Amino acid sequence: MAGTPAATSRGIPAGPKDALRISFGIIWLIDAILKWLPGFRSGYMGMIMGEAQGQPGWLHRWFSFWINLQHSEVAFFAYLVASLETLIAVALIAGFARKITYISAASFSLLIWATAEGFGGPYTSGSADIGTGVIYAVVFAGLLALSAYAGPARYSADHYLEEKISWWWKYAEVRRPVHDQSATAAPAVTAEAAAIPATVPEPRTAEPPAGAAACEAFPPTAGPAGTTGPAASDGQVLTGPRST
Repeated sequence: MAGTPAATSRGIPAGPKDALRISFGIIWLIDAILKWLPGFRSGYMGMIMGEAQGQPGWLHRWFSFWINLQHSEVAFFAYLVASLETLIAVALIAGFARKITYISAASFSLLIWATAEGFGGPYTSGSADIGTGVIYAVVFAGLLALSAYAGPARYSADHYLEEKISWWWKYAEVRRPVHDQSATAAPAVTAEAAAIPATVPEPRTAEPPAGAAACEAFPPTAGPAGTTGPAASDGQVLTGPRST
């Protein structure tokens, strides 16, 4: 039907699934735009150092490592974070390399949560939430699971790349698409094989039983006086002698 929305291999409409991915990508794009503002670069190092305060002693080495790593190149790491968030946002909206994007973005979100957000600080006084980074990671994991269950995304760059590049599904899909599996398993039918007609068996006729009388092969004919014996070869009727 012309008005029916496109469905995936499991019968799930492609529109709502792609709309969820694109909407989440727009959120990331807004966040990435804010990262390019001068205020983010100027307060980048202070944010990480502030989150390190009040952490338990067993986390001091973790935060000291990241502070010492970025302290001398603050601008570089601030631009790196802004660039990575921009790439994630564009990949989400366009539907480009979705499997790689989901896994990479979930790992990046957990890293932000473990550094700039200080693991959410649920063990510090005055903490009100566990941070947004871990929530983003869960959303990316959900998108990855949805991709594995629902199959290819109709409204994505991956859909067109998979039609042109046979191996692109390895970067876009959790598992090989169903139509590719059926195409691989189906034997190829050549034009010569299709042109060969099928052999039709000839019908078998019933054979007379071995003990049947030979005269049954000659059906009786009707003579002037009724049913008589077999007709002669010259058309005359053979009859027996008349009794007087």
